Amino acid sequence: MPEPQRGDLVIRGGLVADAAHPLAEARDILVRDGVIVTIGPPGIAVPEGTAAFDASGLLLHPGLVNGHTHSHGFLGRGIGDRWTLELLLAASPWVSGGRTMDDIALSATIGAAELALKGCTAVLDMVGELPLPTEEGLDAVASAYDRVGLRAVIAPLVADRTLYQAIPPLAEALPGELREEVARLALPPWDRTFDALVRLVRGWRWSGRGIGFGLGPTIPTHCDDAFLRACARLAGEHGLPLTMHVAESKVQAVIGGRTYGRSLVRHLDALGLIGPRFIAAHAIWLDDEDRAILAARGASIIHNPSSNMKLGNGLFAMREALDAGITVGLGTDTCSCGDNLNMYEAMRLASLLSKVQGPDPAAWVSAEEAYRAGTEGSARALGLPGIGRIEEGALADIVFLDLGHPNWMPHRWTVNQLVHGEDGTAVRHVCVGGRFIVRDGRLTTVDLDSLRSKAEEHRQRHERATRHERALFERLAPIVARVGPALAAEPLSVRRYLSDRGPF
Repeated sequence: MPEPQRGDLVIRGGLVADAAHPLAEARDILVRDGVIVTIGPPGIAVPEGTAAFDASGLLLHPGLVNGHTHSHGFLGRGIGDRWTLELLLAASPWVSGGRTMDDIALSATIGAAELALKGCTAVLDMVGELPLPTEEGLDAVASAYDRVGLRAVIAPLVADRTLYQAIPPLAEALPGELREEVARLALPPWDRTFDALVRLVRGWRWSGRGIGFGLGPTIPTHCDDAFLRACARLAGEHGLPLTMHVAESKVQAVIGGRTYGRSLVRHLDALGLIGPRFIAAHAIWLDDEDRAILAARGASIIHNPSSNMKLGNGLFAMREALDAGITVGLGTDTCSCGDNLNMYEAMRLASLLSKVQGPDPAAWVSAEEAYRAGTEGSARALGLPGIGRIEEGALADIVFLDLGHPNWMPHRWTVNQLVHGEDGTAVRHVCVGGRFIVRDGRLTTVDLDSLRSKAEEHRQRHERATRHERALFERLAPIVARVGPALAAEPLSVRRYLSDRGPF
């Protein structure tokens, strides 16, 4: 991100959202060198020469924090429908194939622009690059976030087993010629990938610009146990967040049980991965013991309601996770399965999905809980304690909503309306570290017209460059679409589908 705004800035007269109060109250905020130093009633005294910003008629809330996405998927917007998670993974060589370094940077820049325009100021990006993560590739992603002005944690998405190696029944269902085709998708041995991670950790140069490094071994069964242990050691040595997709689909849970003879969470815990820096993405197919382990170890969960629904993965038990004492944050996942990067939508869906899981309102997730998940919950999960709140000592990552927008007519219950009524269309300004990256609804840092032109050029090149990968997916899809649901039909003690018919 750009350097924080230097000097003093006073934001006068805006209404400041606070989950502890039904209706936001007018406040003045003094920001010094990108940090909030004073919050008080309108008219607070400030040092002579302090720049002033008139926020009257605006509602202020902390920048939203997207706890889980993948920038390599941002150029995959609109590419698929009626895909399970396993079909999405099978499509990945096509969806994310044919990329140049310019494409990697473009993809991240487009996503960062959308995030900023929709009130998000920080993100965890589990970015994939084949066959290995490279300094050049991660620099391209970091540069994109830096250019737009967002904070980020970048965690290379890594594995040493393909989808077909991780799900043996899928490989067994392939005819001989397709087995040969998917064999060519084999990933490097895990020690080569791990060596690349070590080099990247040691050479990371972006932390001073608000862009941290994390580790992202993608899915337990896609990684050798020795690889997972090595990642845990590396994360511990350097104090890095470690994030994984955990029990995202029922297929993952079933295969995990077959592979390890225990749940995915219990297996990861036995390997020593689960601790205060561990972030479980999705975590749908968990039981009470799994949640107890995550809570006892101080781990976090990132709930991704939009992609969970689009991929048919099931309903996350947010109430149970919160009641267990787990930090819960929110994410959008990526554009090939999300399909947008709208954290207002993530908060709304997190609230609404809890309300279709049972008839007792006391068990539903409240607007305040969904709001906290999208702000300080995600911030805590990412290890970014200075954001997600508007309070003295916090970083000045602030979103300004136009109270003259129909979303706020009338303004009755601030946080309830933020969660259930706001959709990003009322965003007027966004500042990160006191520096405005969105003014009057327009990005100040990148040119959207240029991005649009480059995106269309990429789409045309991508369609030409990935014809073989698309044709391969179209041959694989009917098999994956048959095997995946058959595995998901197997009995499991956890029930996370909306339907209660059959063995689900």
